[in-house]
Amino acid sequence: MQNVMAEQQTYSDNSLLLDAREQHVPRGVVTAHPLVIERAKGSEVWDVEGNRYLDFVGGIGVLNVGHNHPAVVNAVTKQLGLVSHACFQVVAYPGYIELAQRLNQLVGNGQPFKSVFFTSGAEAVENAVKIARAHTQRSGIIAFDGAFHGRTLLGCTLTGMSQPYKQNFGPFPGEVYRLPFPNAFYGVSDDDCLQALDQLFAVQIAPERVAAIIIEPVQGDGGFLPAGANFMQALRRVTEKHGILLICDEVQTGFGRTGKMFAFQHSEITPDLVTVAKSLGGGLPISGVVGKAAIMDAPLPGGLGGTYGGNALGCAAALAVLDLMEHDNLLARSNQLGEKLNAHLHQLAEKYACIGDVRGVGFMQAVEIIDFETKRPDAAMTQKILDCACQEGLLLIKCGLHRSTIRFLAPLVTTDSQLEEALHIFDIALARASGRLG
Repeated sequence: MQNVMAEQQTYSDNSLLLDAREQHVPRGVVTAHPLVIERAKGSEVWDVEGNRYLDFVGGIGVLNVGHNHPAVVNAVTKQLGLVSHACFQVVAYPGYIELAQRLNQLVGNGQPFKSVFFTSGAEAVENAVKIARAHTQRSGIIAFDGAFHGRTLLGCTLTGMSQPYKQNFGPFPGEVYRLPFPNAFYGVSDDDCLQALDQLFAVQIAPERVAAIIIEPVQGDGGFLPAGANFMQALRRVTEKHGILLICDEVQTGFGRTGKMFAFQHSEITPDLVTVAKSLGGGLPISGVVGKAAIMDAPLPGGLGGTYGGNALGCAAALAVLDLMEHDNLLARSNQLGEKLNAHLHQLAEKYACIGDVRGVGFMQAVEIIDFETKRPDAAMTQKILDCACQEGLLLIKCGLHRSTIRFLAPLVTTDSQLEEALHIFDIALARASGRLG
């Protein structure tokens, strides 16, 4: 014990802690940047050595209201003095019920909706599939190339990327089918995807055996690819024609990231089920499925739940987040920040040939990095840019099928000066990675 205590007392810099991390944490859990942070506020974090960084990752889209927002901290602190955990399957508590009411209104817009809460996005996705199958009495699920729906066994089955998510983790659950996702940069049109759906119905599974189609209105880990209103509306028509449920996975896009509360609202459709997580809890683990009441009631009593699902602290944090979204005009702020970011990224694309595409919706923006000569995705250059940005004090991460897309997930409370600073650093990182600076 004395040796352990002595070892802990020496942890005063990043390198020592990261050495301990390598010893005690499996390599399967990747840490994108060689940093150990000690504190955070808003859009900024400080490592154990006192170095400041602009955080444009936000816990991978978890912190739309920023790190340690006082309203979230106060709500959780107050709840901690009342009930920290009881398990909703044992006794109910007000926060769970109030959060359900508010989400039902936000998603259903006056229609009868119901909500059930879980802990992670993957858990929400799995339960959405359970609910869809229970309601339709069908088994088939259709997902998309490039989709990301979690790291559980069903989650990575639905996920449309082979590496690193599938690895040698099979065999995978059956009755999951896949379609291409629209991608204008690589020449995949809406019509291509709809024709592929017709072909899938013709040769793999009849539509009357399909329980649900699950889609991210803007793909997250797949490369920040917007589905587009026309495509979403076409899917809605197809699903309604065949009695198939439409599940919108809003885990990353939800709660203002795209400039609306939920990304599906850009298409003016109403999904049957919506999965939520990440920024719902403002940093606390909580997720949920929000859906049409008749569908949500399909599973029999006992078929849904989870020990920590809708934990009282998570519900308190989520209610504070919804208050902030409403009272601090964060949807408008998302659009303002997104316009500025998008415009500046387009300027950088004219300056640096390695930027092949700029895309996004609201403050959910990304750039695709390519090899200028071959026009192919350049994962090595992408990583070089990220490393240079980190060295200059800006945290970003990659995504996309080829890990060649740099995504921006800064909190919606980011100030104009912080955005300008981040873009200046990104400019420097691009210059250094391209060899323009020493």
